[in-house]
Amino acid sequence: MRDPYEVLGLAKTASAAEIKSAFRRLAKKFHPDQSKEPRAKEKFAEINSAYEIVGDEKKRGEFDRGEIDAEGKPRHPGFEGFEGFAGRRGRARHAEGSDFSNFSFNFGDGTGGESASIDPDILSELFGVRGAGRARGAQRGEDVVAVATVPLALAAAGGSSRVTLPTGKTLDVAIPVGVEDGKQIRLRGQGQPGLRGGPAGDALVTIRYAPHPLFKVDGRDLRLDLPITLYEAVLGAKVRAPTLSGEVEITIPQGTSSGSVLRLRGKGLPAAGEAGPGDLMATLRIVLPPRSDDDLDALMRAWRDSKAYFPRAGMV
Repeated sequence: MRDPYEVLGLAKTASAAEIKSAFRRLAKKFHPDQSKEPRAKEKFAEINSAYEIVGDEKKRGEFDRGEIDAEGKPRHPGFEGFEGFAGRRGRARHAEGSDFSNFSFNFGDGTGGESASIDPDILSELFGVRGAGRARGAQRGEDVVAVATVPLALAAAGGSSRVTLPTGKTLDVAIPVGVEDGKQIRLRGQGQPGLRGGPAGDALVTIRYAPHPLFKVDGRDLRLDLPITLYEAVLGAKVRAPTLSGEVEITIPQGTSSGSVLRLRGKGLPAAGEAGPGDLMATLRIVLPPRSDDDLDALMRAWRDSKAYFPRAGMV
């Protein structure tokens, strides 16, 4: 057999990552079941044999020190090392079903011969074979991800929300009081089942706030546009305002302009832990009557003519 570094097209100073990358590239190119390259089987066997030497840290060291040859056989009498294999043409065989956990190629004439075992972890990367790998015992199942969209009131008060996982399973997820938007909740054992008796994976559920018709979320604060009448703004008033926990009464100061913001402390979203709740920021919006009114029009004309003022001073 040729020098394994030469077979893989590498220098002797190549890193383990470069060796693995070269093997993956060449194995894909010359795999007997896929390649149309001339003498693909022979080349694939040679590539695999080379990787058996330089892809193994111990064997690579022995080869570099001259203790074994390119076939993995000891160079010195009495040296008990790796029993090498010869690359002979033939057909592939494997055991353990389709997981390639004991996969080998027998390159002979069908009457026997030595075989070349292929790194099962590499096979998993090359051909996407689930469950390939050296470990043939129990394996943990994969995690799954899902999103639970919850109303703001539920996020504030806590409770439960139903979510359907990618596995098709439907669960009630416990929502902590004051859970934050984007918070991920881990449900142990609710993911994909394990392999060969291994434990199931977990379900990772991301919490998202559902849009609310009145409130906008700003961190732990809530923002609300609160409509008021013209006379409430001019004369002042007490009005009812919605919060997540019910209506409260707030005072509109006399002569309030549209766009003024009133802060309702503690009426935002509760915070997990020791932090206090957020606030409700109510922005006042003056709303005129739904239809034209002759008295209001006359009043405004008189006001314009006798008490004009210019609110955009400095802007234009």
